[in-house]
Amino acid sequence: MSKFQVKFYGTSARPLDYGGRQRAANVDSAIAYIEHHFNGGSAKANYCLVNVGTNAGAKSKAMAAAYVGRISNTFGIPRANNDFAKNGVSVGGYKGRGNANLVGTRMPAMLLEPLFATNPTHAAFIKSADGQQKLAAAIATTVRDHFPDGGLVAFSVGHKYKASAPHDRGVAVAGGGTEADYAEKVLQLAAKL
Repeated sequence: MSKFQVKFYGTSARPLDYGGRQRAANVDSAIAYIEHHFNGGSAKANYCLVNVGTNAGAKSKAMAAAYVGRISNTFGIPRANNDFAKNGVSVGGYKGRGNANLVGTRMPAMLLEPLFATNPTHAAFIKSADGQQKLAAAIATTVRDHFPDGGLVAFSVGHKYKASAPHDRGVAVAGGGTEADYAEKVLQLAAKL
């Protein structure tokens, strides 16, 4: 029997905005909180990124660094290094985007933006079964490495199952589909791992 349990916060049966998801994960004493998104921008954008909250502790930052390193190595994509991210980790997100998705947690938390849905090369990874499996494995390995004793892991699908915006699905993926639907597929695969 697995020493890990996974629970999705924000579902079709129980839509929750991001603050509600964080509060519910706190009540359930989750050991980690992971929200999955894909990035959007120009078709040429080419880096991987993970966000942590402005209140992130050392474990959140270590988890984020390990995860983004796996993504970079697996897909051969450089880590974001710019005015809002260093070595692929952004504290507080780009202009604060995503910070509210994390700062209400009482456990290590990260918001994943591993690939650009708007970049056709990245989109091919996002849409392929092999790419989805590799994305899921990066999540599962990161969690197992940082929480060897197991526990409840909170998953949140970005842009989906929000009470305040029930039709939000995030950015369009190049060639078809939406960010949220592919992020959900990856989290479902990670839950099985």
